[in-house]
Amino acid sequence: MPDTRLPVAPAASRCPDIAVELDNVTFGYDARTVLSGITMSIPRGKVVAIMGGSGSGKTTILRLIGGQLKPRSGRVIVAGQSVPDLDREALFEMRRGLGMLFQFGALFTDMTVFENIAFALREHTELPEEIIRDLVLMKLQAVGLRGTAPLKPAALSGGMARRVALARAIALDPMLVMYDEPFAGLDPISLGVVGQLIRRLNDALGITSVVVTHDVYESLKMVDYMYFVAEGRIVAQGTPAEIRASDEAYVRQFVDGEADGPVPFHDPAPAYADDLFAHD
Repeated sequence: MPDTRLPVAPAASRCPDIAVELDNVTFGYDARTVLSGITMSIPRGKVVAIMGGSGSGKTTILRLIGGQLKPRSGRVIVAGQSVPDLDREALFEMRRGLGMLFQFGALFTDMTVFENIAFALREHTELPEEIIRDLVLMKLQAVGLRGTAPLKPAALSGGMARRVALARAIALDPMLVMYDEPFAGLDPISLGVVGQLIRRLNDALGITSVVVTHDVYESLKMVDYMYFVAEGRIVAQGTPAEIRASDEAYVRQFVDGEADGPVPFHDPAPAYADDLFAHD
């Protein structure tokens, strides 16, 4: 099977042990700034979580890593390559070394489970069908769902569909897998299973994982490092042990699930009394 891992250009990276590096990255749409001064390093072989409230810019970071978006300023380096500087052909080649698990799975509904996972192998390799079959069954076995190969996604539970999507994300043996809210909508058992699979597959395959999630409890059990993003900036970071012990107000609000704090319960608005009596 052709090597689908990304080629590394050491001269472009500060450290060959870093899979992804964002250096003082700023991004926005017209006058609206989404990210401001984002700096993070994701070591090879580690599971790193990016956490924060809705609209804080977490998924935007994934899109910058994958080259869907270009920063206004700063550097985005993936496996030694400056992503914003890649031409179309080089960008597509780089993406072949990335796996993506989309929120809610995003399986092709008119394809069977088998066909969903075989899709990338058929598109990006010239492997014979016999080997593709073996590889698909191998990926399904890794997530515990080999028996679902002939089923359509509509026949799967939410947790099973997420595990199939995970098998599809690792179909080409990527060097980096990105997860966009992999725990959303899952029951506690399925959530725990998916979390364990992300950790186990990361270590077994020697890949690097970036997990965008709101789930603090599950993340603290499985990740090596965490970044907290608020209002487009990194407001806290650390290992799970450091996060648990943190007295940073934003971290405590997020970890403890408090309604009010640095992220206020009330959106900005005129004084309540002024609104009530505005008609007088």
